[in-house]
Amino acid sequence: MSENQYDVVIIGAGPAGLSASLHLTKQKIHHLIIEKANFPRDKICGDAISGKVTSVIRTLNPEWASELQSINESFTPSWGVIFSSPEGVEVAIPFKEKPADAKESPGYIVKRIDFDHWLYQKVSSSYCSVHTGEKVENVRAHNDYCEIQTSHVVYRAKVVLAADGTSGLVSKAHFGQKLERDHHCAGLRAYYSGIKDLHKEGYIELHFVKESLPGYFWIFPLPNGQANVGIGMLSSYISKHKVDLKKLLQEVIDSPKFAERFKDADLNGKVLGWGLPLGSKKRELQKGRFILLGDAASLIDPFTGEGIGNAMISGRIAAEVLVEAKGQDDFDLGALKAYEDRVYNKLWGELRLSRIMQRLIRYPWLFNWVIRKIKSNEELKKTIMYMFDNVDLRKQFSKPSFYFKILFK
Repeated sequence: MSENQYDVVIIGAGPAGLSASLHLTKQKIHHLIIEKANFPRDKICGDAISGKVTSVIRTLNPEWASELQSINESFTPSWGVIFSSPEGVEVAIPFKEKPADAKESPGYIVKRIDFDHWLYQKVSSSYCSVHTGEKVENVRAHNDYCEIQTSHVVYRAKVVLAADGTSGLVSKAHFGQKLERDHHCAGLRAYYSGIKDLHKEGYIELHFVKESLPGYFWIFPLPNGQANVGIGMLSSYISKHKVDLKKLLQEVIDSPKFAERFKDADLNGKVLGWGLPLGSKKRELQKGRFILLGDAASLIDPFTGEGIGNAMISGRIAAEVLVEAKGQDDFDLGALKAYEDRVYNKLWGELRLSRIMQRLIRYPWLFNWVIRKIKSNEELKKTIMYMFDNVDLRKQFSKPSFYFKILFK
């Protein structure tokens, strides 16, 4: 194999691409990562790291999962979530019961500039070459290989894993993906310091306040007294109602519910925006020698906006499929087709449920009622806690009988 030829080329070194790389290395498959930026580099995000992420990291190396807990300067352990309803009722729900000797939290809040760099430093040179500061300009498909043209050189690969995000070159050019406003969310992120009353155990806050409906406003606590503050809303609603999202974010911060908490807070840097391709519909994820990962595959949760966990799961599944497809000198293209089925077998039940929950936000009276019931019923609160770890339990949210039981129990 020549200098510019690889079994696998991964475009993009975000969580999806790095997850694929780390899993491929475990299976001793040579590959190249091409990343247009140089590390450390920032990504606009809510910065929440779910239990899915720690689970994938633990399968790669249990010591890495333990390491997260010790990086206090950049990783905030998160033990739960605070929901608030349009009428202002709040309920705090732990992700799981916290043992007295707990060593690892279920999730974290960490800036992407820190998390991605931490994950990038785990990449091993034994089976992986990394080219940063190199932009992919074109990708062509041939019968026996793919050709990847960058700002520096032309590479050949038997398989391309496209992990290049929301406006990925491969997803647009070879899968025909385009922005679908009803399956796309616009978000704003800002960093603040000095916000009052952040939860001492790093609970993330999701506020479905009347100003932000049918989206939500969030506050995620970070180390050193900072917090990631933002707002997200379905792009179709923004377009139809001509919503000024930046103005709306400030209106929520200045509202009676939050004005006192932000009274002495300082904005650190600029308010930045990005788009989130939601996993609220099934899409083609594999075609020929191309496989889409993470945001390029539109796997972001439609309800919470969380995408890092699904991105890393897609990277793991892609690596598993490649291992099974690899022969002596090539990859069986028929075997690559298993990727799409496995991704949706793993994630579709949850994504579909989140789409239903996303639609429920349009009915504030229902959301008010559910939050009141959860707050007043410890047994129900514990049931919701178990639902964070159990997709089958979460499916109850989509059934009318679930709300009937809440009403009469």
